[in-house]
Amino acid sequence: MKRFFKNIAIKTNNTYVNFINFFKVSNINVKASMALMGLGQLMYRQIGRGILYLAIEILGIVFFSLYGFHWLVGLITLGTVEADPWTGLEGDNSVIFLLLGLMSLTLLILFIALYISNVKDAYKTSLLVLKGEKIPTFKEDLKDLLDKKFYKTMLFLPLLGTLIFSVLPIVFMILVAFTNYGDTVLPPVLVDWIGIDNFVKIFSLGDIGPTFFKILGWNILWAVSTTLLNYVLGLLLAIILNKKVVKAKFFWRLFPILAYAIPGFITLTAFKFMFAQGGPINQYIIQAGGSAIPFLTKDGTWWARIIGLLINAWLTVPSVMLLATGILSNINNDLYEAARIDGAGSFKQFKDITLPFVVFATTPTLITSFIGNFNNFGVFYFLRGAIESDGYFASNDTDLLINWLYRLSIDNTYYSIGAAISLIIFVITSAISLIIYIKSPAYKKEDTFR
Repeated sequence: MKRFFKNIAIKTNNTYVNFINFFKVSNINVKASMALMGLGQLMYRQIGRGILYLAIEILGIVFFSLYGFHWLVGLITLGTVEADPWTGLEGDNSVIFLLLGLMSLTLLILFIALYISNVKDAYKTSLLVLKGEKIPTFKEDLKDLLDKKFYKTMLFLPLLGTLIFSVLPIVFMILVAFTNYGDTVLPPVLVDWIGIDNFVKIFSLGDIGPTFFKILGWNILWAVSTTLLNYVLGLLLAIILNKKVVKAKFFWRLFPILAYAIPGFITLTAFKFMFAQGGPINQYIIQAGGSAIPFLTKDGTWWARIIGLLINAWLTVPSVMLLATGILSNINNDLYEAARIDGAGSFKQFKDITLPFVVFATTPTLITSFIGNFNNFGVFYFLRGAIESDGYFASNDTDLLINWLYRLSIDNTYYSIGAAISLIIFVITSAISLIIYIKSPAYKKEDTFR
């Protein structure tokens, strides 16, 4: 036990010391705050701060006595009493236990953080007393929150919102990936922890494993190809429209912007109608003496993939063009003038001046675009959402992982498998994005382009 406390480091005056040494050098007031939150502050006559800390401890003890510890146990067991509709036995809801247990664990971590803050605050006050400096009053603390520490006041609500609406759902999803929740295991049936069994199913040779690897291969090919296509087309379009010989630039930029301004699902629905088996394009082909092409049918795998690639370019290229246009306008023209004097042609200027600057400035956007394309739910959902292909488990040959996740979770109630796939998607996109960023000029040559 003594070794355990020696390994607990506490930061004091920007220096970390172990808990035992900290306890030794602390005075009676700091030790009082260790025993009861706010007691040390009250002993220093910091009434407002002391009462606030004391109220937090009382509320914490009451909450965990009545609910919190019960919910924490429920997080571990996921319930012990299964409901029985015949006898009217209500039973435990494992999903609710998982959610409430996660909330209780979060509150426990927050409570511990506030307890440590209470001890550190009492210690800082003791240092002020030793130096003979004035102890700030509660009124002065409130004034600081509206002045010197106003950033903390303004960031509190966004931080709280991020924790509740972003972090907690993500952690909940991660926990679900390690349970058997879904398919036939739905409340009132009790859910159990099964470890990494869901990941084993995904990477195994059953029905799910082969489908996962087929979709993953296509997903990576799609994300890379559509990101590069959109980037290259948007950059070329910006370069062309940036030329001095181009007249009425506003007019030519208007059409891509209009295409970008129309809601994506409307555009996708229109293209789905145009390329349908009985749609206008096939009607023109038949009138010309040809046969109808299965663009979006079950047999039109690569037709559908290419159409999706081009439609996504139609939706995305205008935004890349606008971004590249702003970057091109900020490149120093003296560089081009010096290059022309040295005899560099247009291609050489593009390769050594334009492209490095644009890539440096747009690397974060390029990574964001890659992640967005990797998780692009809308394109193939609207084009071929109702089709299922042979050799695919609850999916088709143009579905991305995000589409498959939706089918598994929403249409087939494989919630735990869907959560596991979500975690795999996060790992893949994070790893690829980090590698691309580290290898990019935006990371390696940051000082070169300043």
